[in-house]
Amino acid sequence: MSAKNLLVELFVEELPPKALKKLGEAFSTAIAASLKLQGLTTSDVAVTPYASPRRLAVYITGVADKAADRAVQQKLMPVGVALDAAGNPTPALLKKLAGFGFDASAVPQLQRAPDGKGEALFLDIVQPGPDLAEGLQKALAEAIAKLPIPKVMTYQLADGWSDVKFVRPAHRLLALHGAEVIPVQALGLTAGRTTLGHRFEAKTAVIDIVDADSYAEQLAEEGAVIASFTARRAELQRQLQSAADAQGLRAIDDDALLDEVTALVERPNVLTCRFEPEFLAVPQECLILTMKANQKYFPLLDAAGKLTHQFLVVSNISPEDPSAVIGGNERVVRPRLADAKFFFDQDRKKTLASRVAGLDKVVYHGKLGSQRERSERVRAIAHAIVNQLRMAVSPYTVLAKDELDVLDSKVKEAAELAKTDLLTDMVGEFPELQGVMGGYYARHEGLRDGVAIAIEDHYKPRFAGDALPRNHTGTVLALADKLETLAGLFGVGQVPTGDKDPFALRRHALGVIRVVMEGVGAKSLKLDELVDAAIAAPVWPEAFSPGGKDASGAERPLREALLAFFADRLSVMLRDQGASAQETAAVLSDDKFWALGEVPARLKAVHAFAALPEAASLAAANKRVANILKKVEGELPTAVSAGLLKEPAEQQLAAALAQVQPVADALFEAHDYTASLSALAALKAPVDAFFDGVMVNADDAALRNNRLALLAGLHAAMNRVADLSRLAT
Repeated sequence: MSAKNLLVELFVEELPPKALKKLGEAFSTAIAASLKLQGLTTSDVAVTPYASPRRLAVYITGVADKAADRAVQQKLMPVGVALDAAGNPTPALLKKLAGFGFDASAVPQLQRAPDGKGEALFLDIVQPGPDLAEGLQKALAEAIAKLPIPKVMTYQLADGWSDVKFVRPAHRLLALHGAEVIPVQALGLTAGRTTLGHRFEAKTAVIDIVDADSYAEQLAEEGAVIASFTARRAELQRQLQSAADAQGLRAIDDDALLDEVTALVERPNVLTCRFEPEFLAVPQECLILTMKANQKYFPLLDAAGKLTHQFLVVSNISPEDPSAVIGGNERVVRPRLADAKFFFDQDRKKTLASRVAGLDKVVYHGKLGSQRERSERVRAIAHAIVNQLRMAVSPYTVLAKDELDVLDSKVKEAAELAKTDLLTDMVGEFPELQGVMGGYYARHEGLRDGVAIAIEDHYKPRFAGDALPRNHTGTVLALADKLETLAGLFGVGQVPTGDKDPFALRRHALGVIRVVMEGVGAKSLKLDELVDAAIAAPVWPEAFSPGGKDASGAERPLREALLAFFADRLSVMLRDQGASAQETAAVLSDDKFWALGEVPARLKAVHAFAALPEAASLAAANKRVANILKKVEGELPTAVSAGLLKEPAEQQLAAALAQVQPVADALFEAHDYTASLSALAALKAPVDAFFDGVMVNADDAALRNNRLALLAGLHAAMNRVADLSRLAT
């Protein structure tokens, strides 16, 4: 058996650009994995995927021409079936042996071994390893079957009768083990050693690949193709950077666009183009979006991030005189920009307020009414949030009464107008710009300071890591909008299940959490009160039910279901940020996480406490106390009588608690949660001594209740910041 490098290529018509990267990775991974499973690759195998618009390929080092034989113990049948009463082989056993090429002489070599409740006979055989042709045929078939094809095509083969289903029609198959062709078959093709290069710029019509190692080099030199997706992307990125630097500008940063354009060209050639500067009067988001989405261009920005009238195009050809390519792209983009300018000019002829009535005709959801009804609910929720800010007693409170009055007025106006840009021509053409265009039109109308920003920001954060609303009005409006969405869809049974979340409710929940925890002036808000405000909003339709369902589909009061949903999302977020499962559970216990603004500080305190040498013992004791108190029937006793403290250990615990609790409570009220928990470390010794020397469930009812009251006080003191029992392992 000899090991050589293997190259497999499937040459097809132009593949879907948005799927190419995944297709290339899946093709190479599946073939390599199958060969390894069959024992045809060495342990230090290296796999290199190739993917260009017209090919999927993989290069694998150290592939054997035949896998090693394997010793296998083959189960035959139960002993009672294989042997008769005298221990002689039955006809059934002899027939089974014959199937493996053995006769009765093999019976003495059979092995008896336990199998379930009885015994069975086993045959030791050597299973021949597959040769490469057999193994690669299997691997190729599996790889094609497993490809994440977005949409399958059906096409006829050259015989005119047979149909094949694949992502795009396949025209050639190449399989080389070193320099030797492996004659595997797929999609009606038999493998050879030839492929095609660039459609227009290849030096030869057909490229005869010498061996597996020369594939990439020959394609580059003879075929004018950079076969590697990664290398082609890097070359494209280098050219974009160089072209932008030459103009003293920078190309827009967009990984998805870079991947898509990489999948559109076999050898990139970046060219600089221009459009008329007067188009810059249109909001740059509109121009950038139309250039990226419709033309796959890379707009150029100045140092301040402002769009310029220059942009980069990526051509798949490299003519000596690129003027025709540049001119063609400049002509193509002009009508697109003119359309954007027309939409912008037409939209500004009507005020946002004049569009409010039109929202009656825009369906938000079949069971939740129109966008106008939704806007009224959002306005009511936003007003309730402002009232919560009025009532908040928190170190995070930042607005005075007169400022809150102004905020309430701005929020009302912004909520009424926030969805009106859905009726504009620009958003009709580019739905991604909703909110953004509302902000531009509000500024054009000269609306009050902050209202335009709130309209623009009320969808934020749109995704993980997105910016948050920039002012108080936007913060309140964004919260109200997301809470209305969550309450409404939960209220009509549209709850996320498994990996299905068509309305992005998980993202909305994380948005609420982030805005409260990190947003402008929102840290004093409490999650339970926000949920209550959403459920209590007016104009909910008849289909809305406060009964609700949770994420598992079980019937559950809407308030409870929403709070549980938020708790789950917050738990995932905190663990993604590095918190342990125990720390997260401690902070999210009971209602402690409702004050979302305090969660980071509580989590930091729990993390610091968990590192203390006393933490494990106190957490275990806390868990023990909680279990004792849970078993108490009726109301827990709360008053501790010093006269009933008989044992030295309970006297010492009461004294220690009386000394430590005021300090811990004062630090808690000052929101210094880390110091508050650290103060509890002094309780370790008296708590340990108490459980070593005191019987809580004494026969004397008075003693028992006094000790329970002492433990209840201890439990309350230890769990103000978080449920420390969750730290117990």
